[in-house]
Amino acid sequence: MTKSKRQETSLNEKDALQDMLSSEKQLMNMYSLAIIEGSTKNLRNSFNKNFTSAASDQFTVFEEMTARGYYPLTPATKTNIDTAVDNFKTVLQELNG
Repeated sequence: MTKSKRQETSLNEKDALQDMLSSEKQLMNMYSLAIIEGSTKNLRNSFNKNFTSAASDQFTVFEEMTARGYYPLTPATKTNIDTAVDNFKTVLQELNG
């Protein structure tokens, strides 16, 4: 039998922030489903407060990542926006048959 070596692992700042961002997004998805499935008004309100808190935390992490250059944003050009609008119009027409 071979002894397994325990490896030390550590996250750098970018990886840690990315992990936090992903975790907050997952929490928001779970709270969203919980709100929909909640069977009482008080329960749904509680889930909604938790969702709002997770959304705030997610945005804070996102802002930190963009400030540090870990989440670069590219402004949308008018051409990109027009193309997206045209694509959605086409899909909407197909759905309306």
